[in-house]
Amino acid sequence: MSSGPPFRAYLFDLDGTLIDHFAAIHRSYAHTLTALGLAPPVPTPAQVRAAVGGGLENAIAKFVPAARLEEALAIYREYWDRTMLDDVVLLPGAAELLAKLHARGTILGVISNKVGPSSRQICAHLGLTPLLRVVVGAKDTPWLKPQPEFTAHVLGLMGATAEGTLLVGDSPYDIQAARQGGLTGWCVATGTHTAAELRAAGADAVFADLPGLQAALGL
Repeated sequence: MSSGPPFRAYLFDLDGTLIDHFAAIHRSYAHTLTALGLAPPVPTPAQVRAAVGGGLENAIAKFVPAARLEEALAIYREYWDRTMLDDVVLLPGAAELLAKLHARGTILGVISNKVGPSSRQICAHLGLTPLLRVVVGAKDTPWLKPQPEFTAHVLGLMGATAEGTLLVGDSPYDIQAARQGGLTGWCVATGTHTAAELRAAGADAVFADLPGLQAALGL
């Protein structure tokens, strides 16, 4: 569309939407559970994919006893901080989509349940920071997706309104965040859930990947 994209602002999830970080995430879970001496010590990649999305505490609690949760979190975070940049890559089409949207004057931000400092370090490492007005993650506020307070807070930082913003994600958490926050919610099937699962969860539109979403925006 020569008139430009149809939304004034775009809010992106990070893991599974803009980046592929699952190799590092799975490696960190394996390291943590092995260090704890739990059996079986190593979850499969599929098990980790099924667990993530609602924040680290909620995800890792699916693998460790409640009495050892704080110990597990400490091991995970120390290892993660040392190694998280080793296996992170942009998903196909991410850089091009953000660059084109930025060039059109749209407001871009990231809202993630990944810890905020990690999210910002990753965006800087991958060269995304100059394109983004905000990068907000877990621990930056008292909230997580899909809580509407979290979405409203990020929109306020962006100077954007819910009615004029598209939230792009890859999971039901993102769909719920869009719905509860009054945004349009589109999904890509490049992360934790299939296209059928995302449609069933109520996404306003679902695409195989970011190039497909970009085409739908007319860019």
